Amino acid sequence: MSESPKTPIRLLIHGASGRMGQALLRLARERDDVRVVAAYSRTPPAQRVIDNVAHFASAELAGAPEFDVAIDFSLPEGFDPVLALCAQRGKGLVSGTTGLSSAQNAQINEAAAAIAVVWAANYSLGVAVLTELVRQAAAALPEWDCDVIEAHHTRKLDAPSGTALHLGAAAAIGRGRDPHYASLRAGDIVGEHTVQFATAGERIELIHRATNRDIFARGALHAATRLAERAPGMYQLRDLLG
Repeated sequence: MSESPKTPIRLLIHGASGRMGQALLRLARERDDVRVVAAYSRTPPAQRVIDNVAHFASAELAGAPEFDVAIDFSLPEGFDPVLALCAQRGKGLVSGTTGLSSAQNAQINEAAAAIAVVWAANYSLGVAVLTELVRQAAAALPEWDCDVIEAHHTRKLDAPSGTALHLGAAAAIGRGRDPHYASLRAGDIVGEHTVQFATAGERIELIHRATNRDIFARGALHAATRLAERAPGMYQLRDLLG
């Protein structure tokens, strides 16, 4: 006897007009395990229904339809209402909004006592695995030199990248001190990160290359499907890999 198909997880997308929001909407349409029930943007939408998804202004969040998990890629000034909505309704939150204040980070930790939350600056599943490998290598080779080399497109202003700093923090946990960083800005490179461990006569390189920005949206959708099943708490992306 065949199993009944699972009911799709109902998603609310916050920050739908941005690059990540648009990728999430497009990729969600290709999946059977999720269904976007509402999309919210900072400015009022020109159309209320696009590709069978209801669109709203962020100011209308309080009247959101029933959902299971919210995915938020917005701006710091728009983050508080979506966190409050998830906390009020007891629903999970997947967020990649960067630039949050210390007060907002404290609010996330407070909300995690009642709802399942994951926040990450990078939703690449490959980077999540790379982070674990870096932590293990640094712990095993604490005396080796460690360097984090990252490359991105010419329009990226921050250096080192947030992902490079995240990988460096993982290395620092294992070896007790920070690595060295090097940054390259060239062409249209989506993102490349190399963590190098070196000593006399040998060298180890752990490398991740992103060739398409859709990987970040796919990772956020993956996280949402796993988070819907989790108890309240603050999760890392690596906790949701399986």
